[in-house]
Amino acid sequence: SGVLQDIAENNKKLGAYSPLIDSRHLDMKTQNNLPDPQSDVYYLPWGDNSGGSYTEVQISQSVEFPTVYGARSKLIDQQREKMQMHYEALRQDILLQAKKQLLEIIYLNKKLAVEKKRAKKARQVYKQIQELYENEEVGKLELNKAKVAWMQEQFRIQQVENQKRNALVILKELNGGNEVSFNPSNYDRTLAMEPVDSLWKDKLMKDPALAVLDQQEKVARQQVNLSKNQTLPDLTAGLNYQGAPNSSFSGLYGGISIPLWNSRNEVKAAKARVQYQESHSQAQTMKLFARFQKQYNEYQMLLRKFNGYQSTLEDLQSEALLLESYRLGEISFIEYFMELQFYRQAYDSMLQVENRLNKLKAEILQHQ
Repeated sequence: SGVLQDIAENNKKLGAYSPLIDSRHLDMKTQNNLPDPQSDVYYLPWGDNSGGSYTEVQISQSVEFPTVYGARSKLIDQQREKMQMHYEALRQDILLQAKKQLLEIIYLNKKLAVEKKRAKKARQVYKQIQELYENEEVGKLELNKAKVAWMQEQFRIQQVENQKRNALVILKELNGGNEVSFNPSNYDRTLAMEPVDSLWKDKLMKDPALAVLDQQEKVARQQVNLSKNQTLPDLTAGLNYQGAPNSSFSGLYGGISIPLWNSRNEVKAAKARVQYQESHSQAQTMKLFARFQKQYNEYQMLLRKFNGYQSTLEDLQSEALLLESYRLGEISFIEYFMELQFYRQAYDSMLQVENRLNKLKAEILQHQ
């Protein structure tokens, strides 16, 4: 929706993450720079050599074996991709929070409409009982009970309005301090979902939390490739000048390291990290799948419960029938009030179940 797009653009935490990725990427790229050139000068004026002082100048540049830089560059790109996936996972977490607050406001709007109708009806009942009291048809006790019932409904309206204000405050914070306005009618009201297998396949392809696990394996494998290349010798090349009175020599300088100790066991360690990462990914994927199935099963159970509520309460005219029974003197006010609360609690439970269904659906479809 437009609100979620605004929050994705305005959220301060998400806004800070992009430059953090750039900063860390640049920091990693510095690890792939060539070392600084080295300059050495020897001036040897003392000794028993009758030929005069000796001077030597050498400028050299050391480098790792050329393939190391390519392997490390690929590793840096893989690590940046992993950070980008972490950003996408964070983005989905924040947007899920926002979506739940939007769904909460939709629920509170429904609740508020119901409570206002109830308060209006409670006021009407109070006025009617007040007339009966003035005609000495009911006692003071019933009048007081009717007034308390009306006051309770007014208090419930205030509670719901306060909950709605709090939800808007949370949305404003998620939206970078900007006010949020949205049209509840634009939101999908359907509760049906695709089969669990179809949803899990879709999640495997799109969920950044799962993509991070896959990317961590790629990073570990590229680290093996880099470690293998780092076992190759380092190279040094440069210019050398040697001079003494009446003679001088100049030419090229070259050197090579013998990789005996520095990279020992690095490849083995990198391969062990790959094995760990593969096992870790499998364990985490199984954990996520178990959680996904649990959510889906809970959703189906709640959906059946909601449909049961809806089909039972939809056609009932309980409040009207109860009020008519009270007017005819068939039941007392306290009996009327207690029975009324029973049906209203059932209706409130239906609204709560619907709210939980919508939020659970948002969790299940978070990857979308």
